[in-house]
Amino acid sequence: MTKPSASAWRLAPLLLAAVLAACSKPQPAPEPVRSVKVLTVGATAWSSAHEFAGEVRPRVESRLGFRVAGKIVQRHAEPGQRVQPGQVLAQLDARDYRLAADAARAQVAAAATQRDLAFADFKRFAALEDQNFISGAELQRREASLKAAQAQLEQAQAQLASQSNQAGYTSLSADAAGVITGVEAEPGQVVGAGSPVVRIARDGPRDVLFSVPEDKVTAIRPGSPVGVRLWSGGGAIEAEVREVAASADPVTRTYAVKVSLPADAQPPLGSTAYVSPQALAHAGTAVIKLPTSALRQEGQGSAVWVLDRATMTLRSQPVQVATADGNEAVIAAGLQPGMLVVSAGVHVLAAGQKVRIYEERPVAASAPAPAQPALAAAVQPVAAR
Repeated sequence: MTKPSASAWRLAPLLLAAVLAACSKPQPAPEPVRSVKVLTVGATAWSSAHEFAGEVRPRVESRLGFRVAGKIVQRHAEPGQRVQPGQVLAQLDARDYRLAADAARAQVAAAATQRDLAFADFKRFAALEDQNFISGAELQRREASLKAAQAQLEQAQAQLASQSNQAGYTSLSADAAGVITGVEAEPGQVVGAGSPVVRIARDGPRDVLFSVPEDKVTAIRPGSPVGVRLWSGGGAIEAEVREVAASADPVTRTYAVKVSLPADAQPPLGSTAYVSPQALAHAGTAVIKLPTSALRQEGQGSAVWVLDRATMTLRSQPVQVATADGNEAVIAAGLQPGMLVVSAGVHVLAAGQKVRIYEERPVAASAPAPAQPALAAAVQPVAAR
């Protein structure tokens, strides 16, 4: 067996190193430097204002109902109808109440007869007592009978007046001038005492009712000025807040606010109106605004990427968002004018990452389209055979 030469022994380590180098993993390629769009933080004017949609409502809207129970036999009111005080709106079947009034009237007649009889007895016994034919105690008993008969007569008269009122309550009349806004009962329906039959919007001042969220209601106070504009057109109306609900609606979790319109403003009931509370207006206020694409979620709050121009690296900066202004976010704290903030692609970046500022390339002018070549050969006329 031939022994390896000295040169072979010298090449062995080099071959082993080459084999190990071939088996090791290649070095990863350096991460490319990303281009990012940045904007310079600066204070700008807040141009938007809060506007809420509302509905024109009457200041006073009454739900009228009968004061007695019964069956509706007639209804004279229709939605949208204008009514005057004393105008009959609906009628109940009054036969039972008229019969009760007749019975009370008969009781009055009977009580009056008993009172007259007791009075005649008292006069007769008073003459006998003057002649000492009866004792004074007997006369007192006759006087007591007369008083009891008189009390029964007064009771019967009061009962007759009550029954007469009950019969009169079978007619429902308007108590003020206004417009019928709703009908809640129909002829043939049996209603109880006090059940709503019609709704009347009384003539007079009108309100605009709208709702505000919980974070805005604390800034609105009764008496604060608001601007109102009608969807149907017309100029702006200067009004003021009249009432703010003390509790939120259990379904929408919003607070109802009533705005008092001037006496000369009489928009149609139920029309749409837009309300702009001046207490929520921030027009002209200098604020820091960022596009929503610059924000990202970090922990329990929001943050942005701030570019360090000296090292061209990114660092995370927590910010506090006050509210939204269209498609931009109003920043309450965390930024200072002059900072460079990444405005797009924030979710693919990392802290300490080296980046460069994106610069838009100028669009090259497009070359004119080449003219279409002329026909190589003209069309020759076909010779007649």
